[in-house]
Amino acid sequence: MRILVVNVNTTESMTEGIARAARTAASPDTEIIGLTPRFGAESCEGNVESHLAAIGVMDAVLNYEGDYDAVIQAGYGEHGREALQELLDVPVVDITEAGAALAMFLGRRYSVVTTLDRTVPLIEDRLRLSGLDAHCASVRASGMAVLELEESPDRAVAAIADQAAEAVDRDRAEVIVLGCGGMADLGRTITERCEVPVVDGVTAAVRLAESLVGLDLRTSKVRTYAPARPKQVSGWPFPGVGGLAGSAGGDVGDASDVVVGD
Repeated sequence: MRILVVNVNTTESMTEGIARAARTAASPDTEIIGLTPRFGAESCEGNVESHLAAIGVMDAVLNYEGDYDAVIQAGYGEHGREALQELLDVPVVDITEAGAALAMFLGRRYSVVTTLDRTVPLIEDRLRLSGLDAHCASVRASGMAVLELEESPDRAVAAIADQAAEAVDRDRAEVIVLGCGGMADLGRTITERCEVPVVDGVTAAVRLAESLVGLDLRTSKVRTYAPARPKQVSGWPFPGVGGLAGSAGGDVGDASDVVVGD
């Protein structure tokens, strides 16, 4: 089994950390391929960067040359999972939904600990959109920027653990979910600092993706995630994308003449 794990930002070292965490959860016969978008922001901490990341992730997946059995979008609260489900025939798992869904098997209410406060509304909206907000006690910000997770890991662990403790004490959370793909490499250390279960969305997504593939389950193509209808897309700025409607690979001859759909 081969699973593509796609970082939502363009920081290669973060892709490596995410892929490393994914491999710790993967079965021995599962190959994890980490992908970094070729364009986008170095970190995603707002709506503009999140929407840009959605296009970058699609581009990265569609230009991957090779077969794969599932795709994981490794950005917490980012946009784009729905578009991937339209584009692909294989299962698509987003770490936001994977982490929250798994947490609900471990306790009545969970809290998410993320990076900056400005990302909290995005995460709340994504949880609400996916129907996972009813069991969410809170979404708390650690105050650490995404890139600081790599630059100052000890400070990041302390800040995340402090907010996790506050979530348990004040918000009555029973499970903590790590609210950033960049936290995946810190997951084990953070778990050791907390007194409740800690769920990392990346590793949760790997196990869910393996289960979906193992059960031969795929995204429904009736109505919501049916393939895009064929139509011209004017002024498409990324000529390297191999069409927006199917498998990876292939070339688009003219950036202004792209056909979306089968």
